Amino acid sequence: MSTANLSVSSAPLKERLDELLTKAPEFILDKSFEVKLALTCLLAKGHLLIEDRPGVGKTTMAQVLAQMTGLPFSRIQFTSDLLPADILGNYIFNDQTHSFQFHPGPLFNCMVLADELNRANPRTQSALLQAMEEAEVSLDGKTQKLPEPFFLIATQNPQNQVGVFPLPESQIDRFLMSFRFDVPTLESEILLIQGFNPREQIKSFQPLFNPHDIQTLQKQVGEVFISRPLALYITRLLEATRTTENPLSTRAGIALGKASQAWAFISGRKSVLPEDVQAIAVSVLGHRMGKNMNLYKGSELAKKLLQEVAVPH
Repeated sequence: MSTANLSVSSAPLKERLDELLTKAPEFILDKSFEVKLALTCLLAKGHLLIEDRPGVGKTTMAQVLAQMTGLPFSRIQFTSDLLPADILGNYIFNDQTHSFQFHPGPLFNCMVLADELNRANPRTQSALLQAMEEAEVSLDGKTQKLPEPFFLIATQNPQNQVGVFPLPESQIDRFLMSFRFDVPTLESEILLIQGFNPREQIKSFQPLFNPHDIQTLQKQVGEVFISRPLALYITRLLEATRTTENPLSTRAGIALGKASQAWAFISGRKSVLPEDVQAIAVSVLGHRMGKNMNLYKGSELAKKLLQEVAVPH
């Protein structure tokens, strides 16, 4: 699904953001909050981890977001026999030029869905580490830059399912945000069973943005102000975990700050408020605190943390 060459709306960027938040739930039923979280993660230059059982709409959400944002999209189905070269690409000898030429893998796209990431073996999982941290990959001593913006959405199956490999903590920490993707409501499930197909419906939707627009929005998000009291609040959240079994790193605090900026920006504010931090804290901290437990347990720990730490005055 490539939309890079399609024309987009000429409306101001903020109006188009509001339109996306309004129209996306028409395709991703009952998921208004999750859509806003995913958009927050994209604008904060992060990567997103979604956990739940297969068949609840995780892939559909990624495809709808790709179409609406105008970001070139690829999907990688992770399996136990997938190799790093299947993701990253490889150098192939060209008989005409008598040289090796790089043939990029499916990772080289602006929005990439890593579907069922934890079904791949640890070696293949680790192939994403450099890409997630530095937006580039190193092969045969050469560095290849990934397209900009680069946004990875990974789905993982619950740990109690057969045939999954737990994600290492180093990789979990590279996801800016995470959330669970529960089944739709009764009425929405009936609609889907009756034949409503969001993947087909979204194909005729004209993109609201292009990659350059998204980069502009990301830059504007970085300019949202975080006051010292708000930075102190985030630091205290981190400190409250340092004597527990689930200590949070400084990277977690930086991630919470970036996500708070993006949430405030989407909400129409130029500075971060405590409620912005609280709105996204569980999504930023849950997978970090849960580690190799399921995301539900980590989210519960994050909710408890928010209740225990007061906002500085």
